[in-house]
Amino acid sequence: MLKTPYLLFLGDAADQLAAKVAQGIKDWRPDNAIAQFRMAGCNADMGIPDMTLAEARAAGVQTLVIGVANRGGVISEAWKAVLIEAIEAGFDLASGLHNLLRDEKDLVAAAQKHGTQLFDVRIPTVQYPIANGVKRTGKRCLAVGTDCSVGKMYTALSMDKLMRERGMKSTFRATGQTGILITGDGVPLDAVIADFMAGSVEYLTPDNDPDHWDLIEGQGSLFHVSYSGVTMALIHGGQPDALVLCHEPTRATMRGLPTYTLP
Repeated sequence: MLKTPYLLFLGDAADQLAAKVAQGIKDWRPDNAIAQFRMAGCNADMGIPDMTLAEARAAGVQTLVIGVANRGGVISEAWKAVLIEAIEAGFDLASGLHNLLRDEKDLVAAAQKHGTQLFDVRIPTVQYPIANGVKRTGKRCLAVGTDCSVGKMYTALSMDKLMRERGMKSTFRATGQTGILITGDGVPLDAVIADFMAGSVEYLTPDNDPDHWDLIEGQGSLFHVSYSGVTMALIHGGQPDALVLCHEPTRATMRGLPTYTLP
């Protein structure tokens, strides 16, 4: 269990979207986001106080959360000095990157020496079944997009919030690291073995009351050659009754694919 509150580590994020994990936590769990830590060259800003590690520790921060979602999900060597210093100061570390904290020998050694914990949330914790395609009771809405990072999670979270306020039965279903960090539950879909991805979505959205809605966080885009496989698994496994399309009209090219124009 992650200890709160958090210091959001923005590192050297190239732009605001590169820090979307931090942005999601700040917007949806603001009480947990005490401050941010930015390195030289960081172009992201959550609009919360900048603190040094010492200042954050004095303010009661328990966990440094890596708030960056970079291409490939790598732990940058440029971050290492700060991460090790954070461990030495008594912080736990949490990450949703593909590169795992537990695989970084220097971080593991520091954590063992100083008695802190490393949390990797992008690791499946369940042995998911292969999808069977059997129709389930209840309703499901999947947020889809014309590109990556166009607001699919925000859309599903907002719909869930508004539906609950209106007395409707609904549940937000997280399928990525940011959603899991916000809600404490979900499936890290892009870390699930391909044969089991659709099955993991079936597992996440089981039979429910006929008037209950699962608001499923979308991932990637069918138009994005890098991540379309995850999107297809959500469609097959989610069997959505409704789709909500998210689009960024001011974006000229696909994120990470400068030669691909948006549809």
